[in-house]
Amino acid sequence: MLRRLNELSVRDVLLIVAPVVLVTVAGFWAAAKLLKPAPPDRVVMATGPSGGAYMQYGETYRRMLAEHGVALELRVTQGSVDNYGLLRDDSSGVDVALLQAGIGQREDAPGLVALASVAYEPLWVFCRGSGHINRIPELAGRRIAIGAPGSATRVLALEMLRINDLMGRVDLLEVPGVAGAEALLRGEVDCQFLIGAPEAGLVQALIHVAGLTLMSFERAGAYARRMQYLDLVTLPEGVIDLARNLPSRQVTLLAGTAQIVARESLHPAIQDLLLVAATQVHGRGNLLHRGGRFPALEEYDFPISPEARRFFRSGQSFLQRYLPFWLANLVDRFLISLIPLAAVLIPVFRLVPPLYRWRVRSRIYRWYGELMFIENETRAHLSEGTARDFGRRLDAIAATVDSLTSPLAYADQLYSLRQHIEFVRRRLAMSASANGTPPPEASP
Repeated sequence: MLRRLNELSVRDVLLIVAPVVLVTVAGFWAAAKLLKPAPPDRVVMATGPSGGAYMQYGETYRRMLAEHGVALELRVTQGSVDNYGLLRDDSSGVDVALLQAGIGQREDAPGLVALASVAYEPLWVFCRGSGHINRIPELAGRRIAIGAPGSATRVLALEMLRINDLMGRVDLLEVPGVAGAEALLRGEVDCQFLIGAPEAGLVQALIHVAGLTLMSFERAGAYARRMQYLDLVTLPEGVIDLARNLPSRQVTLLAGTAQIVARESLHPAIQDLLLVAATQVHGRGNLLHRGGRFPALEEYDFPISPEARRFFRSGQSFLQRYLPFWLANLVDRFLISLIPLAAVLIPVFRLVPPLYRWRVRSRIYRWYGELMFIENETRAHLSEGTARDFGRRLDAIAATVDSLTSPLAYADQLYSLRQHIEFVRRRLAMSASANGTPPPEASP
């Protein structure tokens, strides 16, 4: 008997709890898919020309993201202008790019966000000759290499010439940096505009060439006020090469900043990885600034990503700090899915005990309707056939009830039902005797 009671308990629990468990698992799966999708395992980044600083940054990012199972595909471009165009083009497949501040406008690209400023990018103006050049207007009448179409160098150079009223008063050569430097060394142009870090190979090469002069922006403060994305930076005398005293004087430069700009839809976990990589790549100092200056949360052309604000405020997420990337995101998605599921599952689980009680009791209480009917009929005159039919019906009910199993907690109700069957049987026998009808015999 006890074994049968326990078997019923397990069976009833499974019948009630199993659907709840299935709904719970399905809910977790749906929440993980709909609320916070898994981060992609492939991201496309627009960088710049092969061999340029942006491409070098991209290569470092690619190695770092590969350690976390994310493939970073680098797209070679002409520079910031091309990168901006690719980010604005939904069909380009580019998710993130390096841009120089001042290239884009949030009104033209509402779906883009800035993750961080990562480096100074000074504007270098090299000219042939040994005399000092301190102002842009001194370039009037000269031949100038201003960078290739699609590059930030060309955009900034044209703006500098325009605000100094030099458009039409200079000859312009639109070629990439290396080609411009070669033209400068061959004497085909008189000056070259170039954007790059002081450690860049092309900058280092030109600053060491005898017969070239590096412009020091005498009115740098005025440019920085008019062009808010530019900062004034100082290159101390001799900082490039102390032995040869290069530069031979303190040089004031104007520098934009390189930014990591992404589509607003880029997964927060990928943004977090890129910011971690940027911290490791750009956190050290260089000839223009001390360590810790970059990466920085600076808003120029695009709104700051909410994930970037959280990163700069709190650092890398707790889970990604201590767990592998894939596991941290799995746990994060699981925790996020708990919030909506709790609103559904708590009421569901609260319904389980009442449902269980109802299921067990319903197997017992269903017979009381027939017992009440038979008992009510015993108050009327019963024929021998009717009494016999009621007796057979009670026998059938008793046999069915005897085969019932119930959890121990509800065994008293099962025994009560059996007593009530016997009670109705006695009432039937008394009613039959009172009417002169032989009482129905109980089945053995």
